[in-house]
Amino acid sequence: MLASDLSNLASNAKSVIQAGADELHLDVMDGHFVPNITWGAPVIKCLRKSVGEDPYFDCHMMVSKPSEWVKDVAEAGGSRYCFHLEAALKDSGVDFNVAELCKLIRSCGMEVGVALKPGTDVSAVREFVSLVDMVLIMTVEPGFGGQKFMPNMMPKVVHLRDTYPNLNIQVDGGLSPSTIDVAAKAGANSIVAGSAVFKAADKEQVILGLRHTVERLGMGKAEGELTKRVKAKGAEVGVLMAGIMFVAGKYFV
Repeated sequence: MLASDLSNLASNAKSVIQAGADELHLDVMDGHFVPNITWGAPVIKCLRKSVGEDPYFDCHMMVSKPSEWVKDVAEAGGSRYCFHLEAALKDSGVDFNVAELCKLIRSCGMEVGVALKPGTDVSAVREFVSLVDMVLIMTVEPGFGGQKFMPNMMPKVVHLRDTYPNLNIQVDGGLSPSTIDVAAKAGANSIVAGSAVFKAADKEQVILGLRHTVERLGMGKAEGELTKRVKAKGAEVGVLMAGIMFVAGKYFV
């Protein structure tokens, strides 16, 4: 949602859900962990009230003290709380370790995600994989939208997919029709695409095209097995899920 028109956040959110996105990726930045400030729990709460209970809120917490905001985000309507491992390991303001943070997130009714910045070795997350629902590999430096995709991050995805075949692996940053192939081949099954979707004249076509690439290259599907557009009550409502989710952007097996 960072790439949307923030003056029309709710209507933009509804537009990408209607176009086939399965989740809304909400970048929460505190101006400390990353050099930018976006929104917090009050905005998430307002957005939830506007879009309703159904859309899944994937909250990417780029904050220095992730343990401080779990309850607020849960109460605001967050569905997944994805904290940065780098911040969690330094979260000395509260006597929490990573395992306790994951436990707190689950106790508040949210799924658990852990994110790695480009400079963090993938081995750092090894001991925590069993505690989370998803690992997010950043393919740009976190803090601003519209950055260029870093293909040299893909070995991290390959390593995770080879080591943990059933793990949900998300990639975020610079994903578009021109960069999706390498991410899908590496094994990512959750694709965050901001600018590529919100700047597109046909959002549904972009989302469907990205989904097809993941189905072909990541799942080995043939043309006849790819997701098709579906109709409901005479109106086009997006795409049939076929085992993958796309978040505004993102795909999830």
